[in-house]
Amino acid sequence: MRLGNIGDYLEGVSSIAIAGHVNPDGDCVGSALGVYLYLKDNFPGISVTVFLENMRDEFRFLEDAGKVRFTLDEVRPYDLIILVDISSRDRIGVISDLLPLAGKTLCFDHHITNRESCTWLFNYPDMSSTSELVYYFMDPDKVSEKCAEALYMGIVHDTGVFQYSCTSPDTMRTAAALMEKGIPFSRIVDDTYYQKTYVQNQIMGRTVMESILILGGRLIIGYVKNKDMNFYGATPKDMDGIVNQLRNTIGVEVAIFMYEKEPSVWKVSLRSRDYVDVSAVAQKFEGGGHVRAAGCTMTGSQYDVINNLTYYLEKALDEPHEA
Repeated sequence: MRLGNIGDYLEGVSSIAIAGHVNPDGDCVGSALGVYLYLKDNFPGISVTVFLENMRDEFRFLEDAGKVRFTLDEVRPYDLIILVDISSRDRIGVISDLLPLAGKTLCFDHHITNRESCTWLFNYPDMSSTSELVYYFMDPDKVSEKCAEALYMGIVHDTGVFQYSCTSPDTMRTAAALMEKGIPFSRIVDDTYYQKTYVQNQIMGRTVMESILILGGRLIIGYVKNKDMNFYGATPKDMDGIVNQLRNTIGVEVAIFMYEKEPSVWKVSLRSRDYVDVSAVAQKFEGGGHVRAAGCTMTGSQYDVINNLTYYLEKALDEPHEA
């Protein structure tokens, strides 16, 4: 499947900045570096820079990950800024100050809540991942093994290793095409998705042990306080995967996981299994995301946040739906 050609948007462009969202996940990193490597390989006359917040260590095996800039040292205009996996401007990690200076902007995304205004916006909410989407704007014959590694990793992370409902037959065909480039697909899955540090296992174990199951076992809630993160020496990057583990509980339709970024400020992740649109709930608190995976930031005690969320989630859980 082809949706376009990224080369069609590069006329007169000599400098490009690629940016992802705050706290970049596997899809954000994979799509950003995938686009970077494709442009580097096929458009050598264009200067390309990637800006991301500090990424997780397990993503650093990707080609040129060491060239990613984590801070903005210079405010300068770029001919084109490419945004990947960013659903709203307040989610831009590093380069928000550069947007007003950009000649043009191009956004690749797959969040149902994306309503941003760019020169070119390619938002496909039914797509498994931004990494899959950007592949459809590349010439398959010109995708290198290293570019394929980045895109495959991104697809793996946003599909939960191809188990989430966002996975389509086209997703599997894309993964197969990337595997044919000779990538170490098994190692990418093991090292970047399943493998956890001891601290991550400690935090996940404690969260699951202290989780709350309510509404007839359909809603599970877990949270980590700021003081507990400090005790374990954990960072936001160590919170990845916990909400999915909670959602895997038998009988659960919706999982809430929240951690305290600072006193009384909570980063909330929502996941659903079959029918609840968690993005609709997240939007009520100025968040967004996907139908089955969304998030927001909320303030108050953990009880305030839980009560506010469950008010809407209980209604969503009780709405008629197909079995």
